[in-house]
Amino acid sequence: MSETDPQFEIQFFESVLKRVPDYINVIEILGCLYTETGQIDNGLRMDQTLVKIKPNDPTAHYNLACSLALKGQIAQSIASLEDAIKLGYNDLEWLLQDDDIVSLHSDPKFKKLINKLKTALEKTQC
Repeated sequence: MSETDPQFEIQFFESVLKRVPDYINVIEILGCLYTETGQIDNGLRMDQTLVKIKPNDPTAHYNLACSLALKGQIAQSIASLEDAIKLGYNDLEWLLQDDDIVSLHSDPKFKKLINKLKTALEKTQC
């Protein structure tokens, strides 16, 4: 069984999105495909669209933070991460290993955010 060509998938989902511009699942899929194929600007555009459509979705904000980090927009990325956490994103393990946000790890604001999340998670475990 052969793998599907990512460019074929991108073209397919782009054609669907042209017909149904607010198809959330397609926007999410395209965001991932764009990022996986190095089309960071397009991935960022999809993530920004998702946050507009789903402003209370922590994963949408997390994905936006990832795209912003990949673009080197550290302050904006951390702000989006803060939003994600405020909205309920709490996968600390993934935050610490996600290659998309590795550029944030040395930033003091990121470290503070991680410590705040660790503390909050510890309180919920008691």
